[in-house]
Amino acid sequence: MSAKSRRARSFSRSPSSSARFIFIIPAVAAWLMLTSAGESVEEQARPHLTLPEVVEKLLEKNAERTQALENYSNKRIYELDYRGFPAGFHAEMVVRMDYHAPGKKEFQILSESGPKWIVNRVLKRLIETEREAQKPENRAKVELNTRNYGFTSLEYRATTDGCTYVLNVEPKVPNKFLYRGRIWINEDDFAVCRIEGEPAQNPSEWITKTEIRHTYQKLGAFWLPAENQSDSTLRLNGHASLNIKYSDYEVNKPAAAQKD
Repeated sequence: MSAKSRRARSFSRSPSSSARFIFIIPAVAAWLMLTSAGESVEEQARPHLTLPEVVEKLLEKNAERTQALENYSNKRIYELDYRGFPAGFHAEMVVRMDYHAPGKKEFQILSESGPKWIVNRVLKRLIETEREAQKPENRAKVELNTRNYGFTSLEYRATTDGCTYVLNVEPKVPNKFLYRGRIWINEDDFAVCRIEGEPAQNPSEWITKTEIRHTYQKLGAFWLPAENQSDSTLRLNGHASLNIKYSDYEVNKPAAAQKD
């Protein structure tokens, strides 16, 4: 066995190495908890609303979309890249997800590749965390509302996509499943169309900084996730990037069609 092969084998079996990547799960979980919501389009926004008015409209539409979204499915591609000591790697998993109101998610793994311990301990655990997050008691703790967040400032920026309201959000509790940062609100639908931030609390001693960017796409009367990116700087000069891409949506199909 070559020296290079021995190093790779040693790295794949190292418990401390696998522990470094567990941080990804809580850091991303908060964003995944937001993914079962759409946004109905019923009225045009008045330009240049005040911060309290924008927040009120956002929460009102959030409640409406939760009621309107009966089911949806999509395909997801999870990609995790690591660069650093003692070696780099790439892991990938393709998943089909089916959501049924009020909070049930079913996952089917279509394919997986890369180090087995990364797929099992990080990517598959992300699925389990998301499923657990659908329980009412957990979802209530991470929802984007005035109980969990303070909305501290408002900017109005003219854009071609209508995502003109930019709000700063601060968690009211230093919980690692919450985040601080900025959200972009569509002025017509009052839907969140982009999020940029960081975890409210460092989820692991193995990392020094995590930045997350989440974008949404409009599908009919709903806004649903398009892409989730998480970039983390690890101790010992390591860097991990997790990317989740969402495609092949089917929204509010009849129950009979969902079973086909």
